[in-house]
Amino acid sequence: MTDGDADRLYPNRDGATDGDGAGASGESGVSRRGLLAGSATAGAALAAGCSSESTGRTGETATGDGRGTRESGEATVFVFNTEDATVSIVDPEDDEVVDTQHVGLSASFPSNQYAPGLTTDAADPLWLNVNRGVRALAAGSLSEVAHVDTGSGSNWQELTPDGESVVVSAREPAHTNYRIDADRDSDTFGEITAEIDRTDEGGRGDNDGPGPCDVTIHPDGEFAFVPDLFGDTLTVLDVENFGIERQIDVPPVGEGVDADGTEAASGASKPWMGTIAPSGDRLLIEHQTGTESVWDTSDPASPELLAQLTPDDGLGEGALTSEIGPDSRTGYVFTPGTNDVSVVDVEDREVVDRIDLGGAAFVGTWGPGHEKLYVPVQTNDEVAVIDHESREIVERISVGAAPYGATAAQVRPEPDETASLLAAMAAVGLDVGEADTTYCIGNCACGHQL
Repeated sequence: MTDGDADRLYPNRDGATDGDGAGASGESGVSRRGLLAGSATAGAALAAGCSSESTGRTGETATGDGRGTRESGEATVFVFNTEDATVSIVDPEDDEVVDTQHVGLSASFPSNQYAPGLTTDAADPLWLNVNRGVRALAAGSLSEVAHVDTGSGSNWQELTPDGESVVVSAREPAHTNYRIDADRDSDTFGEITAEIDRTDEGGRGDNDGPGPCDVTIHPDGEFAFVPDLFGDTLTVLDVENFGIERQIDVPPVGEGVDADGTEAASGASKPWMGTIAPSGDRLLIEHQTGTESVWDTSDPASPELLAQLTPDDGLGEGALTSEIGPDSRTGYVFTPGTNDVSVVDVEDREVVDRIDLGGAAFVGTWGPGHEKLYVPVQTNDEVAVIDHESREIVERISVGAAPYGATAAQVRPEPDETASLLAAMAAVGLDVGEADTTYCIGNCACGHQL
């Protein structure tokens, strides 16, 4: 692993935090805009008073199980602000923040593939990567309802299309894939139902495992796809039986792409993130090398490499994650190295556009209608809203400090004046207590131990 690779994987290894709190970037993180907005919000909250009973942010809630009273039907985008451990609650109809609540944690890669369509009730969980594990917050109260320690500080999780399970990739030092019961009505909700310890596969160099990194699940729910950063492989998991169905060696750029198969390349491919199309027949994989690969998953048990795209093909720099539009043809690749989103035609296998964000963004989420893509621009404390039809930014929404992860739902959290007041206090730099962190790649205000 080169120094550059290490810096990107572990941006806070020598940072200013020991992992017990947010704000690990080594900078104050308090912008003038945030100071003014936070002061105004704090003043309003103080004037209103904290008359309502707080539901709490972790453990038991006012109702004991996180089951709130708010009805479904209020579409919501959740944006996790890593610098102050808050959540900005966005109304996707008007594209505006309707509330900001302090939740005492942050998430960089929340489950967002099927969550916008599955999360319809106040009791339904939002699945997040927090500290050394995975947590679930009830969407209607933002109260913790499940907590699983994975043995790793770098985690990715995704709901199955039926909402019954969550599949987790826990990278080093665990090198393990887990399946967790996600059914709120199940007696084993929030418990590990199966796991695959993959340490015996080993990894490139001195890595003690293949580094399962990210997970995306086929729309039929039968298979999950896991890029292995240190194994240079793409692993296909059988979700029901929870075993490895197939493991494919991922070639470096140039190798295995030409029709005659004669071109060779040296080095490692380093696949680390992936997104399956809604149709299920195409898969995008991002590589730590800055490459984007396109795969045919018409037979989901046997993915086939179709193309590899690099900055020489017009791709932006630092490809990290991606989302695919409702047409299953348009891929949006977040390329923070050039402060933009690279638009890929997955059928023609070419970069067709670059959308300038004006700052670095690492992930995004579709709104519940799958028409607009919400992209937290971490360096600007805002969310850029991209309209899929026009492929243009149609709105910029000011949110909390250093937004990173985002997901969506069909339900909105209950108002909580205490949580809103704490968020306002955090926005002006006041200490509102310890906050649990999340793993980030790149420019990051997270910083905890792996």
